[in-house]
Amino acid sequence: MTPRVPVVVVGAGPTGMTAATLLAQHGVECLVLDRWESIYPQPRAVHLDDETYRILARLGLREEFAAISWPCHGLRLIDPSMRVLAEFQRGAEAGRHGYPEANMFDQPELERLLRTNLKRHATVTLRCNTEVTTVAQDGPGPVRVDFTDRDSGTRGSVLADYVLGCDGANSLVRDAIGATMHDLRFEQRWLVVDVATEADLREWEGVHQVCDPNRAATYMRVGRHRYRWEFRLRQGETADDYRDIGHLHPLLAPWTGDIPVEALEIVRIAEYTFRARLADRWRDRRLFLLGDAAHLTPPFIGQGLCAGLRDAANLAWKLAGVLDGSLPQHALDSYQAERKPHAHAMIGLAKLIGTAMTRGGKPGNVLRRLVVPLLARMPRLRRIVLDSETPALHRSGLVVRPRLRRTLAGRLCPNAALDDGRRLDEIVAGRFAVITASPASPAQHAEAERRGGLCIAAPAGTDLHHWLRRGHAQAVVVRPDGTVLRAGRDLTELCATLPRFGAFVRGDRP
Repeated sequence: MTPRVPVVVVGAGPTGMTAATLLAQHGVECLVLDRWESIYPQPRAVHLDDETYRILARLGLREEFAAISWPCHGLRLIDPSMRVLAEFQRGAEAGRHGYPEANMFDQPELERLLRTNLKRHATVTLRCNTEVTTVAQDGPGPVRVDFTDRDSGTRGSVLADYVLGCDGANSLVRDAIGATMHDLRFEQRWLVVDVATEADLREWEGVHQVCDPNRAATYMRVGRHRYRWEFRLRQGETADDYRDIGHLHPLLAPWTGDIPVEALEIVRIAEYTFRARLADRWRDRRLFLLGDAAHLTPPFIGQGLCAGLRDAANLAWKLAGVLDGSLPQHALDSYQAERKPHAHAMIGLAKLIGTAMTRGGKPGNVLRRLVVPLLARMPRLRRIVLDSETPALHRSGLVVRPRLRRTLAGRLCPNAALDDGRRLDEIVAGRFAVITASPASPAQHAEAERRGGLCIAAPAGTDLHHWLRRGHAQAVVVRPDGTVLRAGRDLTELCATLPRFGAFVRGDRP
C-alpha cells in the first residue's frame, strides 16, 4: 500500500527548508525530497533584508544567522573611472523588524543552519539523493509522487495531500501544473566571482555599483573574509576567459589595489544569465510553486532568495490551517493572489535599477554623472533607496481592504519592541493577533483567545502606536505571517472576525 503524508516538499534549498520548518512548527508532517546528496557547496544568494531575516528568526535561527551574516551599510554608485556619483548610507543597527535592513551571508552556511534546525522537528523527514520523477494528481484526490534513489536505483512512491514545488528554475512540479514562465524582457550575462582573503581591502562596507554600459560591475563584502564581484560579460566573452588569475585580476584590481594575487583565494568563478520571469500559474489544485519555480528576479536589489522565503511564509500557515480544518479550503486561493503581484512588483523594481545602472551607452554615462549626484541630495529619494519595506499585498480573502482608501491591510506589521523588552513575534508566536491602540476589555481578550488568537495593546508613545496612528487605524488583525488582514476602529468587531486558527504546537519560541 502506498504511504500517505500531508505534504511533500520537492527541493531542499532555503525555500523548501523554510516551508518544511514552518509547517513542522504547526505539527504538519512533511516529506522533503531532494535530488542532491548534500548542500550545494558554492555560494549563490548573498543578501537577505530585514523582512526575511524576521522569517529566519521565526524558525528559531535569530542568533545563528546573526553569527554568519554581515550587515551591509548601503549603496555606492560609481562611474567607469571609479569616481563616486552618490552614496546612500544606512547603519548596521536594527530596523522596524528588529534586524539590520540589509544582510550579507554565504548561502551554504545558511543552508547548513536550516538543515541542522530541521532536525529539531520529528514531523519532517528529509531524503537526499532522491530524484522525483513524476508528480501526478487525478481529480480531487491526493497527489502521487514517484521518486528514485540515485544511489541504489530503488523506486518509491508516496501520496500527498499537497505538494510544494521548491525545485528551482527547471521545476518538475511546474511542468506538472502546466504553468508557463513568462519572459519579462530582461536578460544579461554576468561573470560572478567569489573570493576569500585574510587581507583587508579597506573598502567602504556597502555595495559598490559601477554604472557603466561597457562594463557594469558590482562589489560587496559578504563576510569577515569573503567578497563577491559581478561583472557584466561583453559579447563573445565567457567565464572561461577569466579562470586564469592573470586575466581576472585586472577586473578586481580597482578594489584589491596592491594586495598580492597570492593572497586572493578564488572560491568560485561562474557565468550567470540574469533573467526576469514569472510563472502564469502558481497552483493547480493540490500543487503549489514556490521560489525560483515561480519567479526569477535580476539581482540588482538582492531580492531573489527573499522572494522564495516570503512564498514559504505566506503559504505554510494557510496550508496548516486547511489541513487541521481551522481554515477553509478556499484560503489557499489567496496564495497566488497575494504573492504573484508582489513578486512581479519586485522584479519590476530590479529591472528598473538594472536598466538605470547598465544601459544607455556613452550618453547614459554622461547623464548619470550629471543627474545622479543631484538626485542623491533629495531626502525623499534617499529614503526610498534605503527603505527595505516592500509593497503591500493585494486584496484577497485574507487581506480585506477597501479599493479606494489607503489602509494598513496587506502591509507587514512591524516586529516592534514591547514594554517587557520582547518583540512582537516572540509574543504572537505564529498565531493571529489583534493589535490595538486602546486597551482591550476582558470580553475582547476572551473572544480573541477563544478563536486561537490574542490581543496586544500598543500604548501611546510606542512604535506600534505610532504605526497605527500613521495608518489611521485604531486596531488591526495581524496574521501568523505578520501581515495585516484588516484594519479598523471597532475593536469588538475586529476580535469577532478573527479566524478560528488551529493551535500552535511548537515547543520553543523565537
